[in-house]
Parts: sequence; C-alpha cells; structure tokens
Amino acid sequence: MVESPKISVVVPFFNEAESVQEFHRVLLAALQKLQVTFEIIFVDDGSTDKTLEYMRALKPARVLFFTRNYGQTAALGVGIGEARGEIIITLDGDLENRPEDISKLLVKLEEGFDIVSGWRQDRWKDKLFTRRIPSKLANHMISFVTGVYLHDHGCTLKAYRKKFVKNINFIGDMHRIIAAYAVREGAKLTEIPVQFEPRRHGKSKYGFSRTFKVLLDILAFHFFYKYARRPIHFFRALGFVSFFLAGVMSFIAVYLRVTQDIHFIRTPLPMLVAIFVVVGFQFILMGLLAEIISRNSQNKIEYFESHGE
Repeated sequence: MVESPKISVVVPFFNEAESVQEFHRVLLAALQKLQVTFEIIFVDDGSTDKTLEYMRALKPARVLFFTRNYGQTAALGVGIGEARGEIIITLDGDLENRPEDISKLLVKLEEGFDIVSGWRQDRWKDKLFTRRIPSKLANHMISFVTGVYLHDHGCTLKAYRKKFVKNINFIGDMHRIIAAYAVREGAKLTEIPVQFEPRRHGKSKYGFSRTFKVLLDILAFHFFYKYARRPIHFFRALGFVSFFLAGVMSFIAVYLRVTQDIHFIRTPLPMLVAIFVVVGFQFILMGLLAEIISRNSQNKIEYFESHGE
C-alpha cells in the first residue's frame, strides 16, 4: 500500500503553455526544501493550447484534465477531491503566486490553524481605480456577507486541512469563498502576507463579467447557510409579503369606491390584487417544492487522469 503524502499541491491551469514548465520547476524546488512527503496535482481546465501536452512530460506530477473548460472552481474541486495528503495547498499556475511562500503557510498550520490564506498586499498599486479599489470593495462585500473577514478572498494561495474541504460541493464560481464554507464547518482561519509577481506570460483570464458571477455565489452562500434546511421559510416570507400587498391594494380600491365613487374597473388595482395573490401562492408552492428537491442534484463533471506515454 502506497503511503499517503503529507501535503498535496493542487494547481489549476487554463492555456498556460508558456508558464507550466517553469512553474513546475520552481514549485518542485520549493517543495523539496520542505523535507516532507508531497504530491503535485495539475488540473488542466480544457486548455486549447499545448498546456496539457507539456504537463504530461512533467515528473513528478499527477495530471487531471477536462475535455472542455469548466472553470477554476471545478478544477480546484476535482484536484482537492483526488488529493491524498492531510494538508492541501492550492495556488495559481501562472507564476503570480510564489511557491516559496508555501513554507510560510505550513508554519501557520503548525500553530494550530486549519486554513491559512495568502494576502497579496501590494497588488494593483498602479491600477488604483480600475482594479485596486474594486478589489477592496469586493473583498469587503464578501467578508460582510459571509462573516469571514479576509483582505484577499481571491488569492488562490491557501493551505487547508483536508477534513474541512473534502465534503464541499464545488459549484459555480465559488473558489473565492471556499475558506468561508470551511469556517462555517468549524475551521480556524488566519491570513498572512505573501509575495505577488505580475503575470509574465499570456493575459489574465479574469474580466468584469466575473463580478456578477461572484455576486451570485455570495448570495448562494448566504441563502444556503440561512435557508438550506428550511427553504420554505424564505419562500413563505415572500408569499406573505405578496399577500400583504394584495391586501393593501384591496383596501385602497374599496376606499376609493366608498369615498370618491371611483369604480373598481377604472383603476388597475383589482388586476394588481389578482397578480399579488397568484404570486403569493406561487411562492408558497415553490417553498414546498424546495423542501423536497435535493440541493445536491448536480450534474457530475467528467474528468480523466493522464498516465503519461
């Protein structure tokens, strides 16, 4: 029986052919200095360049790959799911994260923490209004909604004790809030400054459109932890609000008929009453259905492991 390594390093890639070989060299050198057993798991997220081809030639490394692009969250999810180490390290493969910082994360874990998150303090100094301020606002919003306060939720460089992340369902664009999910399960979290290098090759895969995806995942996080076991409470509240509005419209319609002799059909109020009543019933029924439908009915993502030539 093969002994499990102490740490598993999970790295997602998407069209990083220019950096994957250099990254592997730097990562391997940093891990060998740690003097602990380790495994390297590279996940190719459906790259359309030669990233996967170059990966297959790298030793040591386990190579997992998708046949199409599923996104960074999915790539991290399958990598973490396949990891055998009791400690899981995640980082980006574009050379923006420094593998040398892994040792700093491990030191903090030894102090009793379950998750150590990197903080890229000097990022976007030259892009104050276009990147730095929006990033700060996004991090404040994530911290406020999740109740997990970090300066840099988006930093992929993190260390986890496997028991706190092995059962997380990786969906959507939630890789920024993995730590928040783990903290809700009892993990002890800390944050430390790490180095940041500007991208050397290619261009960033992140755009403004990702902002909306992140907002939706934050809302999903809030909804899941507040209403996952009682979704009918959420929909029931919406239903009662709709019924209340229908009652207000009815009162106004009767008031106008009695005091000003304005007939019901001369105002849109009866139609609004009918709409709010129907919507209220629909919310109640949706709540009942949500109690029945399993939240985990997700399509399984298919991936493969490369065993080399």
